[in-house]
Amino acid sequence: MKIDKIAILGAGSWGTALAWLWAKHERRICLWGNSPDRVERVKRTRENSDYIPGLRLPDSVTVTHELRDCGEASLIVFVTPSTALREIATRLRDVAREGHSVLLSCTKGIEHGTGMRMSQILSEIFPRHELAVLSGPNLAAEVVRGLPTATVIGCRNLERAANLQDFLGSSRFRIYTSDDVTSIELGGALKNVFAIAAGASDGLGLGDNTKAAAAGSWANAEANHFINANGGGRNSNDQKRSRMRARTRHRDADHRSGRRVALQGKSASSGDARITRARSESGASLISQVICGKPH
Repeated sequence: MKIDKIAILGAGSWGTALAWLWAKHERRICLWGNSPDRVERVKRTRENSDYIPGLRLPDSVTVTHELRDCGEASLIVFVTPSTALREIATRLRDVAREGHSVLLSCTKGIEHGTGMRMSQILSEIFPRHELAVLSGPNLAAEVVRGLPTATVIGCRNLERAANLQDFLGSSRFRIYTSDDVTSIELGGALKNVFAIAAGASDGLGLGDNTKAAAAGSWANAEANHFINANGGGRNSNDQKRSRMRARTRHRDADHRSGRRVALQGKSASSGDARITRARSESGASLISQVICGKPH
């Protein structure tokens, strides 16, 4: 596959950073933004001051508000908010050449109402296009500073994933490949939930041990259960499943302990009493209750 033009849909911090990164060597980049006023300002100043002030976009980056300018690109990259992906993809369908472009989703999330992953939405709208996903952790501010970072491209066609790896990667932007698209997408979405657990642990003053259990061991077990139940982790072996069963036993014990903490808290005269009891028992279980609502 020859990539002669890249269209990036979404002119936020990550979309702008990718446009800057991939425009090196004078590659043709079309950066699409949803706000006409911001697009005109970026055109004039060559800088997206709302998101990454001080970063000048190379001349090979074209900035546009018109989706039709993106329809002919051989690689179309989605960096939109997850809540806007379906709408923008539907609008793009009217101007894109059917089956011509490879679609790369850099958007993390699960669609409200349907529970669909971003690649599933794109597959529904563009059934004849090849799909891939990219997921970090990647911070736009560090990428544009040239700091080393790693990411993964997932595609069921590993040859296509390797092609994208060679074309988009660099010594400072290291890309790995996988055919487990489900795990990549769900992992990227679930990490935000576990970040809430870490923040709740800090807010309750439960210490680093509890945070490590809630956002580390417990989160890893929960993520694996959820991903496996949704078709991910296809390459897991018997040893991994054995470790998962062991983690499940610990998780179930934690949920039972957390249930006791929650029930005791209901009879407390104040929120302070509940927090005191939580500190003395299983903090990780309380965080589990905060996030999940009930044991399962």
